[in-house]
Amino acid sequence: MMSKVGILGLGIYLPSRRLTNFDLEKIADTTDEWIRTRTGIVERRIASPSERTSDLAIKAGQSALKDAKISGDKIDLIIVATISPDSNFPSMACRVQKAIGAAKAAAFDVSAACSGYLYAITTAKQYIQTGLYKNALIIAAERITNLIDWKDRSTCVLFGDGAGACVLGKVKTGGIKSEVLQSCGAQGDLMHVVPGTVRRPLETDGDGIIKLPYIVMHGKELFKAAVNSMAEAVQAALKKANLKTSQIDCIVPHQANDRIISAVAFKLKIPKEKIFVNINKYGNMSAASIAVALYEAVKSKRIRKGDHVVLVAFGAGLVSAANVIKW
Repeated sequence: MMSKVGILGLGIYLPSRRLTNFDLEKIADTTDEWIRTRTGIVERRIASPSERTSDLAIKAGQSALKDAKISGDKIDLIIVATISPDSNFPSMACRVQKAIGAAKAAAFDVSAACSGYLYAITTAKQYIQTGLYKNALIIAAERITNLIDWKDRSTCVLFGDGAGACVLGKVKTGGIKSEVLQSCGAQGDLMHVVPGTVRRPLETDGDGIIKLPYIVMHGKELFKAAVNSMAEAVQAALKKANLKTSQIDCIVPHQANDRIISAVAFKLKIPKEKIFVNINKYGNMSAASIAVALYEAVKSKRIRKGDHVVLVAFGAGLVSAANVIKW
């Protein structure tokens, strides 16, 4: 029998600065009504100029360790999911390792865009089940607003910064019952980063036009791909867990767009009331979105002990993932 692996603690960190839709009206050709009706977003968090992705990751990781009542030196594996690292190397995971004092931990990053948190959880679960490691710290951290052209209303209204984390370890009951990881590289160009192109950052001196990489996306095509892949991932994960959709107590999806979430609920024939949504407060934080949403769902008691919970995400790549957890 393989060991059961579950979540021992959760944590988050959110920058203090709020950027509302009304603030965006002053920056881009958009309105509060346009953003709300098309995305469900009201505001998002923006990291300060002095905050790096690793700073967000470290604070979220420390929050999860405190919740799990585990000290950093007891962690022997650290995985950070991010597509907006401080630099190509060292990894964010190694920066976290130093900060929490996990001197003997293996540490590496994963790049799976908005699905990164679930990819990292699934990866860590395998290490724990085989007995190679005992406790793992999984963090999703993004300072994704660094990759935005703030004159492009199709993208600048969507994204925010933040981080979420969990501690994984062996559990006696419940735990992660199944997982599904999917990819479709043939559709990768639906959302990607254009390197070294002229764009306008959020805060600059002078005319603000400089050459930096930024996100471009094909919204209509991406919408359809997101709905189909997330629904398929949920169905596949439930089949592996030998569960029916009627047995789900709560779905925590990636917070990309409220209309996408509603379409997934309709496709799965699941009441929207069973789906946890917090996109209105934070926008799309890429890998961190689902990590923060899970934390808030648990702390608000939308998820209780014994519940069957489904985590599902979709992101650039294109990649998607789902996990079924008995809480």
